[in-house]
Amino acid sequence: MAGSVLGRLRRVRPPRLRSWRGALAASMLAGALIVVGVLIWALKDVPWRDIAAGSLKPIIVLETANGAPLVRQGPYQGSYATYDQFPQTLIDAVLSIEDRRFMEHHGIDIQGIGRALLRNIQAGSVVQGGSTITQQLIKLQYLDSDRTLKRKIQEFVIAFWLEWKLGKQEILARYLNSAYLGAGATGMPAAARIYFNKDIGALNLPESALLAGLLRAPSAWNPIDNFEGARQRTSVVLDTMVANDKVTKEEAENAKAGFAKVHPTRPTPRSGSWFADWVSPQASEIAGASPGSTTVRTTLVPRLQQIAERVVKNVLDGEGKSVGASQAALVAMTPDGAVVAMVGGRDYRQSQFNRAVTAMRQPGSTFKLFVYYAALKAGLTLSDRILDAPIEIDGWSPENSGGGYRGWVTLAEAFARSLNAATVSLAQEVGIDNVIAAARELGINAPLASTPSVALGSSEVNLLDLTSAYASVHAGKAPIEPWGIIDFHAADQPKAFRVGSQSQPNVDLSQYQSDLLGLLQLVVERGTGREADPGAFAAGKTGTSQNNRDAWFVGFTEPLVAGVWVGNDDDTPMKGVTGGELPAHIWRQFMREAMAEPTPDTAPSSTGAIAGGEGAPLSCNITACSRAYRSFRPSDCTYQPYGGERRLCER
Repeated sequence: MAGSVLGRLRRVRPPRLRSWRGALAASMLAGALIVVGVLIWALKDVPWRDIAAGSLKPIIVLETANGAPLVRQGPYQGSYATYDQFPQTLIDAVLSIEDRRFMEHHGIDIQGIGRALLRNIQAGSVVQGGSTITQQLIKLQYLDSDRTLKRKIQEFVIAFWLEWKLGKQEILARYLNSAYLGAGATGMPAAARIYFNKDIGALNLPESALLAGLLRAPSAWNPIDNFEGARQRTSVVLDTMVANDKVTKEEAENAKAGFAKVHPTRPTPRSGSWFADWVSPQASEIAGASPGSTTVRTTLVPRLQQIAERVVKNVLDGEGKSVGASQAALVAMTPDGAVVAMVGGRDYRQSQFNRAVTAMRQPGSTFKLFVYYAALKAGLTLSDRILDAPIEIDGWSPENSGGGYRGWVTLAEAFARSLNAATVSLAQEVGIDNVIAAARELGINAPLASTPSVALGSSEVNLLDLTSAYASVHAGKAPIEPWGIIDFHAADQPKAFRVGSQSQPNVDLSQYQSDLLGLLQLVVERGTGREADPGAFAAGKTGTSQNNRDAWFVGFTEPLVAGVWVGNDDDTPMKGVTGGELPAHIWRQFMREAMAEPTPDTAPSSTGAIAGGEGAPLSCNITACSRAYRSFRPSDCTYQPYGGERRLCER
């Protein structure tokens, strides 16, 4: 019995022990509840779905007609590259200098944190960080930079989740596409283009090491502003690659020795910057809010653009100085309106204002084309006569350039000699409203005053529209609308879409085309435009506004239509400059050089495909589709019907 009592006593636990264990369990439960509560509080607003999908911001990558990159000035981000597109030397360099245990840890590198902490203690300051590439990606794309408890918890949890959800290759690819690397370049593809004018896959070892070294401090080691600092930093990266067995010591030493051959260049306005500014709004409309990169192939022909920029600069630097002409603009297009070259001023670095598109100036006698078109429509012929004599209308008396009058002249002679009095008389005969209607038919949309002086170009227009109107004469149909996008391809779409011209000309000019061509050709052969003669078929018209403030030449050869304006931004007069001088000289030089080689295979055509190349399989009339369907999405040319899946717009 004593043994039984003793056994019962042994089974009875002391009250203090039971109380301690109960308190411990309660504390653990409370702690767990607190941790869960903190996690719920910290993670409730994390956009998990967006993070998993990538939530790539829309990137528009412009290309020239032959597929070369068209890089704008300022911030630049190239097309997103996949993991397989990055060269192994770049991957090895980045991992060696930024996160050498990247392939081993699970988003948070405990060893790296400990190692960084020890070195910082030894140095007495922060000399090394312990964040992984996964954590850096989270900071770049998903979280703000606040140093709060909530943010640290989010970063810790998201890092583990990303590693599980995406995997190493996708995390690294996203990081390399989103890191800032100085000089306006975001992402390694953009940096390769900005610093070396190369595709990302073409980087060699020293170039890869240089870009990897920029990740930590792009401003401090920018190779353009601090070449020596970049060289030293690149040497550190190469030494680290040797320590990680990614390159041999000999390879690293050779790369260091050849670093002087690395020639990063300061980003300057690339050829076609004014054109890129003009076409970008339409490209943005096409891309919409679609995540990822949309590659937009434009109509710009690099060879013609370079000729246009050089000719404008040379003429202004030469003849322009002596006659007080400080600015010029040039637009060149194919007869169907595909803009192949655009110069908006003397120097894009000094002024981004696009004088070819935005500036509204008086076109002078180039507007006479519409007067004579109206006359032909009214039944007159080029051999009919009009009186060139003093005329007064409500106190206004137009005078011919140089004074003097020629009496009765044919319409052809009046146009070729650009006789003002005869032209105003003709406009009065056919009716000012009919002259304005003729201008509208050929594509002039600017406000036009219904006054007699409109016949002499007193109402302002822009160079692009005026050149397009002359393209209508060349094409024999109107209106020809200028266009700049051939096709586009979104990264998440399996097909590309043609764009091309977004309007269909609805006026047949064939009845009047021969006479209009004859008038314009006569100007170049025997009239005011003789200085524009390129030595081949050419037709066009000169124009000069009052007091020589604006001078123009607009016309065409067989393959190209081009317009040139010369003047000053402050509207001050030039020293006697007329359309038959500086503008004609610029036009002639451009056309001669442009026609020196056959029209390239990369010239855009009205079908939206590249002449001689393989066209995109599907057409997309963005203008018509957006008007027809409120749910239209340009990025894949689809709309949402009332029932079923989205459908391709085939308008």
